[in-house]
Amino acid sequence: MVDAVGEIIAKIKDRLDILEVVSEKVILKKSGSHYWGLCPFHKEKTSSFSVNPALGIYKCFGCGEGGDAISFIMKTEGKSFMEVIRDLAEKFGYELPASGGGTSAGMREFKDQMLKACAKAADYYTTYLLQDKSAETLKAMNYLSERGITKDIIQEYNIGLASSKYTALYDILRAKFSDEVLEKAGLIMTSRETGFIDRFRNRIIIPIRNEHGDFVAFGARAIMPDQTPKYLNSSDSLIYNKSKILYGLYHAKDAIKEENSVILMEGYFDVISAQAHGVKNCVASCGTSLTAEHIKLLSRYTPARRIYLSFDTDSAGQKATSRNAELIKEAFTGLGAIKQFDENYLSMSDDKYSCEIRVIAPPEGKDPDEFIRSVGADSYREYIKHAPLLLDFQIDCILKERKDIKTPLEKSELVKRVIPYLQEINNQIVQGEYVKTVAGVLDIDEKFLLREVHKKTRTQQDSTSDVSRIVTKNITPAQKAQKNLLSVFLVADNPLNFKQVNEKLPDTAFSDETLKIVKSTIDKLICTVNNVKELIEELYTSFIDNPEIHKLITEMISISETFSGLEVEDVEALIDENLATIQKAQSDEKRKQIRQSYIKANDDDVKALMIQMQLRDEIK
Repeated sequence: MVDAVGEIIAKIKDRLDILEVVSEKVILKKSGSHYWGLCPFHKEKTSSFSVNPALGIYKCFGCGEGGDAISFIMKTEGKSFMEVIRDLAEKFGYELPASGGGTSAGMREFKDQMLKACAKAADYYTTYLLQDKSAETLKAMNYLSERGITKDIIQEYNIGLASSKYTALYDILRAKFSDEVLEKAGLIMTSRETGFIDRFRNRIIIPIRNEHGDFVAFGARAIMPDQTPKYLNSSDSLIYNKSKILYGLYHAKDAIKEENSVILMEGYFDVISAQAHGVKNCVASCGTSLTAEHIKLLSRYTPARRIYLSFDTDSAGQKATSRNAELIKEAFTGLGAIKQFDENYLSMSDDKYSCEIRVIAPPEGKDPDEFIRSVGADSYREYIKHAPLLLDFQIDCILKERKDIKTPLEKSELVKRVIPYLQEINNQIVQGEYVKTVAGVLDIDEKFLLREVHKKTRTQQDSTSDVSRIVTKNITPAQKAQKNLLSVFLVADNPLNFKQVNEKLPDTAFSDETLKIVKSTIDKLICTVNNVKELIEELYTSFIDNPEIHKLITEMISISETFSGLEVEDVEALIDENLATIQKAQSDEKRKQIRQSYIKANDDDVKALMIQMQLRDEIK
């Protein structure tokens, strides 16, 4: 059984991608061969959290936390090693041997039943809409037809209709699924009079799929004038978390990668209409506000983090644009500046910016769905092509109100509203150009406006920083040399193999008890692993319950990176230098002990003389 579990753990490790694992919790930005982000283990405003995909490890240079993909999941989710292994085995479809209660297997089976029930429900709703010829299905088809939803679109997005009957779906599914499964999946609910009834009735159904394509929830749109609410959505469940799932992502993810950008819309039909007409890289939140988890999810698909906001162009839509933009900016805090101006005159790398926010705002005052249906997808693509940066859009929205200004006081209020946006511009030259433009449009003194911008900026500056750097205890040169020697094992491009390194390191070189334990573990592991990445994984696993040694391993990995690119003679010289440091420290310690013995033996001339001779020989 132990061997079987070990094999499954090995398979899980092979499947794990450190970037995918960490990106579920942290927004990462590539810089060189590493990825950087804000540490999830302590509060900070500058990114000191690093991920090395080549070695499959992470390290925070602020708080010292480090480890591999499994330890990251353990620490962020507060789970034990085996709890994480069980979860990952379920995710990857591996069957762990039973270990008593069988709770994990039971939960996995229950979730699987919920997913199957949702898939059956989606199929039922679509079949009922397309094949039934009742008055309610004809009404629903007319409504969809008016919105440009064809039969092909209905089938592609599994759009359906919930019957007005109280138990239409329940009567179909109860034979295959338990009441508990159907209720937990959000398909039925209890009624005081009749027991269980369908949750959705007389509504157009829009199934919600996760990024892997599983049906996990439903959005239900009212079709009768007196029905409330307009949209009724599934509640969170074991298989659905609306804060982490974006509608349309399953269909959009390939296009997001290809376009290296994503369009955020407000409603289900906005996304369906856009995707059906060829604008594939768009998604929407599922009946809830955009969350930081949504942004983290999207950042995994668009390295440039080019995010277009496409909401209604009315007042409510503008507020939604500003609200969601602020959330996006907050999510990327600490990873660099938000792109604030277009460099039409020079070429710069996308890596310079943490993200790029643009606003698609057609002038007709229509939502994306209505605009695409009435004006066409080609026109919408033109607005995408020329979409202004968020900053330009926000300033322009304020400046448009200048036509309604009637008094100096009203102009003053308008200036107060535009100043915060001018303060966001980090480049002083660009800021000056914006100030000049705004002053010209509002017909005010440019110097006065610039002085106000700078005055408020100075008062808002915060010189304090909450980045807490790791405080390491002072270590001796010998301890440092011992760490260096162990780190040689972890050099990814080491010209010496494990056996050659080990032959050069005598056990007597290690006096620190913790380092002796790590060295002993390395001695055993190098007989079974094939490369540095596997050695690191096994080291983390061996000390999974020892956070202090985890930090030590991470520190050793960082040290090993400084030894990268060395030739054989350089590595050998490195080992010799550190061994010499250790030997000198050992010799100094021995002399110190002899001197102390000499002081104690001073009254005994014979003994003192013998110790003096011993000290002389040691010095020689």
